[in-house]
Amino acid sequence: MKKLHILLCAALAFSGLTASAQKADTVIHSNGNPIIRHQYTADPAALVYKGNVYLYTGHDEAPVKVNSYRMHNWLCFSSSDMVNWTEHPSPLNVKDFAWAKDDAWAGQVIERDGKFYWYVAVEHGTIHGKAIGVAVADRPEGPYKDARGSAIITNDMTTQTKISWDDIDPTVFIDNDGQAYLIWGNTVCYYAKLKKNMIELDGDIKTFTLPHYTEAPWIHKHKGWYYLSYAYEFPEKTAYAMSRKITGPWEYKGILNEIAGNSNTNHQAIIDFKRKSYFIYHNGAITPDAGSFHRSVCIDYLYYNPDGTIKRVVMTSEGVKPVK
Repeated sequence: MKKLHILLCAALAFSGLTASAQKADTVIHSNGNPIIRHQYTADPAALVYKGNVYLYTGHDEAPVKVNSYRMHNWLCFSSSDMVNWTEHPSPLNVKDFAWAKDDAWAGQVIERDGKFYWYVAVEHGTIHGKAIGVAVADRPEGPYKDARGSAIITNDMTTQTKISWDDIDPTVFIDNDGQAYLIWGNTVCYYAKLKKNMIELDGDIKTFTLPHYTEAPWIHKHKGWYYLSYAYEFPEKTAYAMSRKITGPWEYKGILNEIAGNSNTNHQAIIDFKRKSYFIYHNGAITPDAGSFHRSVCIDYLYYNPDGTIKRVVMTSEGVKPVK
């Protein structure tokens, strides 16, 4: 009995140490792609802020050989050189939205007036279908809390398609004039203006027409051009379109990234950081099967042509080098 007591105390002490360790930041040196290998990461979004890149990902947690999405929280990493990453404690959980049921799906963080707003897709608890929530924090690494106490987008607000999962994959962009836009959707690409408080819509929900649009929109701007990249068909490639205005019209330019190995989905973030451009995406490279549900974030370089179009991304095992 005494021996059992000692073992139990040791187990409890180890458990407490583990929990404590999980609360501390951890430094990860990436050795090529995928950049994170000790757990699954998916649906990347990135924010450049004060000399660092903050990487926000979903977290695949399905048991081995389970072919479905099991996702309950989001993860956050930061880096000053794109190779050495600091893993922060999970800054947001689907339980932080009292009105949500589950499914911590893709999202994006943006900064405005010293606050950080995280738009994410979840399953609504009382309104059938997926919904979009927004959380807020004082620091890019969080912790985040529900900014509204309710969803900013629910399935009953969008009627262009009968599916219940069309309100997913939010991306957000603040234009040079200060106007913020929320863009999202599966099979239909929706967009709407946001009020300056970033937690209310400012006008009607409208749509963009894009060829073979599936999901995962991402807006970025480079040398006067707006770029709208998105998941194309299924299994998903990444395609893109260009415009001189964020509201379009958008001119389709072609495929940007091919099917990402054994992952059916292809979800991208595009950033400029320290005079280089990066394409951040996920694949299923660290698991031999069920890669679509055990995904891992990768980073490769992105290059522009002289006319502003983008060269097709080359997916590599080596990944990117440290940037000075």
